[in-house]
Amino acid sequence: MATILPFSSSQFIIFSILTISSLILITGDDHGFARTLDMKALGLKKEKLSHFRIFWHDILTGKSPSAIQVVPPVANSSTAFGLMRMIDNPLTQGPKLSSRLVGRAQGFYMSASQQEIGLLMAMNFAFMEGKYNGSTITVLGRNTVFSTVREMPVIGGTGAFRFARGYVQARTSKFDQYSGDATVEYDCFVLHY
Repeated sequence: MATILPFSSSQFIIFSILTISSLILITGDDHGFARTLDMKALGLKKEKLSHFRIFWHDILTGKSPSAIQVVPPVANSSTAFGLMRMIDNPLTQGPKLSSRLVGRAQGFYMSASQQEIGLLMAMNFAFMEGKYNGSTITVLGRNTVFSTVREMPVIGGTGAFRFARGYVQARTSKFDQYSGDATVEYDCFVLHY
C-alpha cells in the first residue's frame, strides 16, 4: 500500500534540509548538554563600566541590629576564628545612616583566618533605587578588616547586572570598638551590559 504525501519527494527533501538547518541554528554547537548562544538573542548590548560609591552599615547593637551572630567563634581565638554573622545591612548614599537608602547588603561574613582578622565575605548588594531597582551585584572575597583598603571581586549579578564582573574596594569610614558597629565605604567597579 503506497503512502500519499501532501508534497513531492523533492519538496520533502528540501523541507527536511531546512528543518535540520533550523535546528542547528537554534541550538548552536551541539555538545549534548551545552550550546553556544548569540549574545544579541539574549538582549545583551554593549558592555559598560559603572562605578558606585555606597556606604555599608554593619549594626550589631540596638533594637534592630542588621548583623546577627549565627555561629560563635572557637574558644581562645584571638581572631574570632569560626565566627559567622548573617547580614541585612543598609546601603546608603552617604556615610551617615540617615542618608538616602539605596539598597541592602544581604548575605554573611565569617572569620576565616587564625593569624589575623580576615573575613570571608559573601553578599549581594540588592539595589532599591532608580534604574537599578531590583538588580543585584554579588561580592565574594577576603576582607582583612584592619587593612586601609580591601579589594574583593564582584562575581556576578542579576537584572541590570547580568553577567557582571569587577571588584569593590572597601575602606572603613567609622568603627566603634566597644559596640562593633561599623560604617564601610564601598567603591564598586562593575562591568555589565
